[in-house]
Amino acid sequence: MADENPVDVEAAHEDMDAEEEVDATETAKLTSKALQDPQVLAALQERLGSMVGTPSGYIQSLPKVVKRRIKALKKLQAECTNIEAKFYEEVHALEVKYAALYSPLFEKRSKVVTGAVEPADEECDWPSEDEDELAVSDDLKKKVAIEDSEEKKEDKVKEEKEEESPSGIPEFWLTILKNVEITSEMIQDHDEPILKHLQDVKVKFEDMGFTLEFYFTPNEFFTNSVLTKQYIMKCQPDPKSPFSFEGPEIIKCKGCKIDWKTGKNVTVKLIKKKQKHKSKSQTRFITKTVQNDSFFNFFSPPDVPEGEDAEVDEETEALLGADFEIGHFIRERIVPRAVLYFTGEALEDEEFEEEEGEEEGEEGEEEDDDNDPEFNPQANGQKPAECKQQ
Repeated sequence: MADENPVDVEAAHEDMDAEEEVDATETAKLTSKALQDPQVLAALQERLGSMVGTPSGYIQSLPKVVKRRIKALKKLQAECTNIEAKFYEEVHALEVKYAALYSPLFEKRSKVVTGAVEPADEECDWPSEDEDELAVSDDLKKKVAIEDSEEKKEDKVKEEKEEESPSGIPEFWLTILKNVEITSEMIQDHDEPILKHLQDVKVKFEDMGFTLEFYFTPNEFFTNSVLTKQYIMKCQPDPKSPFSFEGPEIIKCKGCKIDWKTGKNVTVKLIKKKQKHKSKSQTRFITKTVQNDSFFNFFSPPDVPEGEDAEVDEETEALLGADFEIGHFIRERIVPRAVLYFTGEALEDEEFEEEEGEEEGEEGEEEDDDNDPEFNPQANGQKPAECKQQ
């Protein structure tokens, strides 16, 4: 006897598929919402972070004959590392060679900055941004040419009447150091009058190392004409950890003694401290010398303990890391491109790169908001946030 209420199999499957689609949609919504919860994201990142570098056990499970071959590959890798070290040694030698070619140009730059040499007209023939962006008609050009000719005559008369004009480029290196973030943070108000006497910064290359030389004009603060900071580099893989080698690294730095004139040392300050007698009810004030924040602390870096068993504490390691970064930046960027840091053009290039990275991050955040079904700023009486460049 046939069933009076036959089951529609196809309809049942369709209902099940529809239910699965709804469940999948709901799951996706819940997942999207959960991933935007800061606490959930922090927990997830912590979990993933703990998994990074965790051995899978695969290498340990390999047969001995395969492990033996892996050892052969590691020995080959060690040989590659030694060749890489030789490559960097030759790169340094090449750098020393080309430093000799740069030297005459930097010497001429120094003479222009200090006013020892006045550049000729042909040496100043370099277009400015204003000249590049100027676009005028031919008639206007003629008019401008006539007006320029008259203005030049007036300017010439004014120049002849001027009693004196600044020599060279005033405060050239002070401006550079203040423009660059990594060095401006070191400069205090009491450092600026001294740094106005800084007339040149040079790099002297040595055997796997370099020395920064800061040249000063005679001043009321110290008797040194040159302050130096030497950086010692290493370009050999560590026998105990050869695969950690990533090229030359600064391992030590050495400052110089600054011969401060009496009462002019800005790297220290005097403070008055109250002292109470333990048995007698008497109080006295003593004067104590403490370190003062100053750019010139750069020439007194912390000592690095030597020896295989020598250890550096975290604070000293952080100070040395920052010091090495500053020295490297002065050598690689500031000295070779000094005029561009003076005008700010080099800074604009760096800021543009940073802004590109920030915009990519902002776009990613906007996409997350769009994918959130619960996100509706207008429903809460809020206007959508505008994208602003920093």
